Amino acid sequence: MTLRLHPDVVAGDTDDGLVLLHTGTGRYFQLNTTAGAIVRALLDGMPAGRVADLLAGSRPVTAERAAADIAALVGELTRARLLTGAGEGT
Repeated sequence: MTLRLHPDVVAGDTDDGLVLLHTGTGRYFQLNTTAGAIVRALLDGMPAGRVADLLAGSRPVTAERAAADIAALVGELTRARLLTGAGEGT
């Protein structure tokens, strides 16, 4: 399943990462540079496993830890109704 922004969400890049604004609720999330890059890669269709491998190659983290952190981030943003499509392949 492809990850997408919720229909009521707009995204904006910042100097420090990414902001996701839910226009229906007025809630927003400020993501740091790493989290913003993860979300952008997933929205562009990159599989979560590949994103985890790239993080493990560029940061002091294992691919397993990166995958767990990506899953937690996607889960939190999905529960906040900022992302849709979480499930298989994310």
